[in-house]
Formats: sequence, C-alpha cells, structure tokens
Amino acid sequence: MANDIRICDKCRHIRLKTMVPKLEQLDPEAEIKIGCKSYCGPCSRAAFIYINGRYVTGQTEDEAIEKARKYVK
Repeated sequence: MANDIRICDKCRHIRLKTMVPKLEQLDPEAEIKIGCKSYCGPCSRAAFIYINGRYVTGQTEDEAIEKARKYVK
C-alpha cells in the first residue's frame, strides 16, 4: 500500500520547490498530492504534512519531514 502524503500549496511555512523533492526521498513511490487541506489555523503557524491520516507539524520543513518519517509505511 502506498503512502498517502498531502501538502498545502498555500502554506507560508513551506516551499514546494524544496519540500516535494525531500518528500520524494522519504518515499519515492508515494503519490504526493498538493492543494489546500482546509487546515488554515495550524497551517498559518507551522509547516505541516498530512501523511497516512495524520497531520504532522514542525517549525521548519525539515522538522515536519523528520516527524513524518515515523508514519511512513
């Protein structure tokens, strides 16, 4: 089963240009979906990743990716 990874293109705390390649390294076979997740409260305060049914946040992209690593199947 592939990992379900989603990120918001409107989040001010991430840059798609840098985050997508990092997520692809995390799981090269995952389909990464990009679009608004209607998670605007937390999204305005920190970087976040929706992975396999969980929202994972971090102060930086790298911190969010490290926290998401434990939810990769």
